[in-house]
Amino acid sequence: MATLLNQTWFIVLLAAILIGAVLSAVHHAEVIAHRTGEPFGTLVLSISVTIIEVSLIIAMMLSGHEGSEFIARDAVFATVMIVINGVIGLCIFMGGLKHHEMTFRNEGTNSALAVLTALATFILVMPIVTISTPGPDFTKGQLAFAGISSFALYAAFLFFQTITHRDYYLPKVDAKISDCDAHAEKPSNLKTAASCVLLLISLVTVVGLAEALSPAIEAGVAAAGAPKTIVGIAIALLVLLPEGFAAVRAAKANRLQSSLNLALGSALASIGLTIPTVAAIAIYFNLPLSLGISDLNMVLMYLSCFIGALTLAIGRTTLLQGVVHLIIFFEYLFLSLVP
Repeated sequence: MATLLNQTWFIVLLAAILIGAVLSAVHHAEVIAHRTGEPFGTLVLSISVTIIEVSLIIAMMLSGHEGSEFIARDAVFATVMIVINGVIGLCIFMGGLKHHEMTFRNEGTNSALAVLTALATFILVMPIVTISTPGPDFTKGQLAFAGISSFALYAAFLFFQTITHRDYYLPKVDAKISDCDAHAEKPSNLKTAASCVLLLISLVTVVGLAEALSPAIEAGVAAAGAPKTIVGIAIALLVLLPEGFAAVRAAKANRLQSSLNLALGSALASIGLTIPTVAAIAIYFNLPLSLGISDLNMVLMYLSCFIGALTLAIGRTTLLQGVVHLIIFFEYLFLSLVP
């Protein structure tokens, strides 16, 4: 009994430290974002978290535990569903409660969603329909091509976002942003550099704690008799905490453009950086890797992309659109428990 109580308090302590690390990561990411401006600021957090998420996935793959061949698939699919429905839905809902209607540049968000739909199809759906191998798997050649094409498409998006069409990802000039955000003095180079270091430390702490908490999560999932995919969802939720928190804060400050840049950028980086790296590791070490999702998850993914396209089509959102995305997110969570 005493041992169980000590374990419980240890898990509670780790969770408290995790929350502190998330808040620290969000603060330092906002300092960097304020210094660099859009859209570079929102790239900082999404790419940083994704790089560390890749390390976590590779470590779990190399461990060789049962089901390790599915961890990349579960993490990437969970990230896409959490971002499109959970993060974007919560941002629109919370911002709609406070501001009733928010505006953004639909040129950039529609482009990002189009790239995300293509990437998700390449990686999560194509293994189901290819016939060179049985089951939801790629051959090594197909896996290599999928990794290269994913990275190339993500690189093309970054070039489009940061160089050729950067203005598509900047807030509209008529957007009413809170005074403290609009007129705050930009941080110094020294403060920005310090925030870069502290952001990296915070993100490493977040992912490290997520990995430390994963055995407890796995034990809880096993005790509840839930599918193993719940472990991937729980880890993705933990890793996405800093980005989600920062996106919601931006939406409440009527900076929905920043929220969408951060959310969609996270999903794109999750596929565009994770899959090429994981594919290379799997091919080099001859590790099993299964990426194809089930028919149920395929329906949920394309429903999310379709509703997302409608939400982002006109450049303004209301609370109702947030409710729709959140209901789809809860449907995804429920069907993950009861497929």
